[in-house]
Amino acid sequence: MVRFLVRGALALSLFAATAGFALAQDRRQNQPGQFDFYVLSLSWSPSFCAAAHERAPDRSAGPECGPRPYSFVVHGLWPQYEKGFPEFCQIPSPRLDRNIVSSMLDLMPAPRLIFNEWDRHGTCSGLTPRAYFETARKARAVVKIPPEFIDLEAALTVTPNEVEAAFVKANPGLTPSGIAVACDSKRLSEVRVCLSKDLHFRECGDIDRRACRRNQVVMPPVRGG
Repeated sequence: MVRFLVRGALALSLFAATAGFALAQDRRQNQPGQFDFYVLSLSWSPSFCAAAHERAPDRSAGPECGPRPYSFVVHGLWPQYEKGFPEFCQIPSPRLDRNIVSSMLDLMPAPRLIFNEWDRHGTCSGLTPRAYFETARKARAVVKIPPEFIDLEAALTVTPNEVEAAFVKANPGLTPSGIAVACDSKRLSEVRVCLSKDLHFRECGDIDRRACRRNQVVMPPVRGG
């Protein structure tokens, strides 16, 4: 009898703890406009295209991998919590006007990417579609690309720390704890820069902890280089 009472008490405690955690999450999780900072994610386009070609050599990877050369392109502007992030904050999401999509193609070359980023991340910003993408454009303007990466003519083998240091040098106010380099099994894939809601550089320990841990990565050249 005592054993059953103990089990019941443990189960009740676990339920209460789980319910309390869920309630704490529910007060904030996925509420539009309720977040701490942004991450501007810059994708190294040549890596994306190389990986897409390896997965499906006979299939087009989309506009980003066409004849026009791209280096770093905007993957997205992501609202973040100090730990974790919101996503899909409005289902269905507010309609995204085609004119807004067209206006962003210079920074985000694939229309499908723009729609997906709005649905998953933009709806969590608390902004209208136009204001969100205007904010993404302003955020991109804040971050200067190191000159050695703008028109890369040959494949470059680098360490994640070297890429991070180059961005820190090119962007006064940016610190190593406010940027993270992401990679796949062999290539640099993204650089993620943390920005406050008013688009100033800021630290972000949770993002920095999830950075690439490989000793070296390859940056494929810009097409046409």
